[in-house]
Amino acid sequence: MHDYRRDLDMFRDRRFTLLLAARTISMLGSSFAPVALAFGILGLPGATPTTLSIVLTAEALPMVVFMLVGGVIADRLPRHRVMMAGEVLNAAAFSSLAAMMLTGWTPLPALAVAAALTGVGMAVLYPALTGIIPDVVPAERLQTANALLGLGGNSARVAGLVLSGGAVVALGGGWSLAVSGAMFATAAVLVAGIRLTPAERSASESHSVLADLRGGWREFVSRQWLWVVVAQFSVLVMAVQAAHGVLGPLVATESLGGAGAWAAVLAGEAVGMIGGVFVALRLRPRRPILFATILTVPTALPYVLLGSGAPLWAIVLGAVVMGVCFDVFGVLWSTTMQREIPPESLSRVSSYDALGSLMLGPVGLMVAGPLAIAVGPEPALLGCAALVVLSSLAALLSPGVRNLRAPETVLDGTEDAPSEPVPADAPSVVPEAAPKAVPS
Repeated sequence: MHDYRRDLDMFRDRRFTLLLAARTISMLGSSFAPVALAFGILGLPGATPTTLSIVLTAEALPMVVFMLVGGVIADRLPRHRVMMAGEVLNAAAFSSLAAMMLTGWTPLPALAVAAALTGVGMAVLYPALTGIIPDVVPAERLQTANALLGLGGNSARVAGLVLSGGAVVALGGGWSLAVSGAMFATAAVLVAGIRLTPAERSASESHSVLADLRGGWREFVSRQWLWVVVAQFSVLVMAVQAAHGVLGPLVATESLGGAGAWAAVLAGEAVGMIGGVFVALRLRPRRPILFATILTVPTALPYVLLGSGAPLWAIVLGAVVMGVCFDVFGVLWSTTMQREIPPESLSRVSSYDALGSLMLGPVGLMVAGPLAIAVGPEPALLGCAALVVLSSLAALLSPGVRNLRAPETVLDGTEDAPSEPVPADAPSVVPEAAPKAVPS
């Protein structure tokens, strides 16, 4: 039986505690944004679903375009400084959106520029966040650390989504976006307390950006399980972006009662992700990528329910199932990457992961509005569900996905043995990469 008391030892490490606090507050800020932005835009005079699609696409495109650059930067510089830059960019962007909403000056080009700045911030933040965890946490505690970070983030997501729904109903989207900006600024201050040094490089190693990108690409394509699941997620994320960004809020507005109902659906997903943390803390599958990929199939459930006219309570329960599945997938995926990818390449590989996974997201956002007008949001949601299921089943055909095995230290339970906390003033030591698991 898993001893959850061992997991509390992680809080004795000051740097991990700062990282957890920063990530939790950052997630609290970002959880205000989807509801506030979606219903704030839809509430503007003359706004249509296409208007919302344009703003969300403006946010998503820079995230894709700048993701690789973010990975190179995070592998070169101290990752806590890169995270600070991303948090500051997000604070500025959401504060600008809030100011526009509150003053009533909301020209579409200005909204799109501010939204684009949030995309740049996330492109800088994500690779650094993925890479900083092995910098801060001992190698034998990676899965526990990823799960605890998920617990903080998902708890913040529940609180943020519930509060944001009420804020939009009572005060409007502008104040919710202002809170988001303040939260990102607070996270930047906390990240500043994590002091790391950049990973050491060989004297003969090239420092050109293109050479760094080629090195990261070689690491990426050399692992079939990695690029196959990324290809799966390029389709899955396209469907999720369309459904969560445009089609779901439309159905909520037309049939379920508006912002409060959609906030309840998102909160149900977040509650499921909190439950998924406790599953992920205990779970040690022999074939983690196979298990994780199977879990992506049930994530289509809320879209099936939304598209078939189910009552709100059923949709919320479907979102809970989605949340559990996505959280367990995320913990297993992140932990496997951190074990299998050399630390000096981890941020670049994670940027290729994010780029591939997100590259079709803007397509989903761009077509969602016109598709909803052409065929209706409910049939479009059923199409999104079909894409999720088909892409997941296709990924399971890959031998690399089916056969990658976890290290024996994970399977025999020794991985989570208590370890001494790292002193806050100790120099950052990047752990050696775990041996590459050999497919059977």
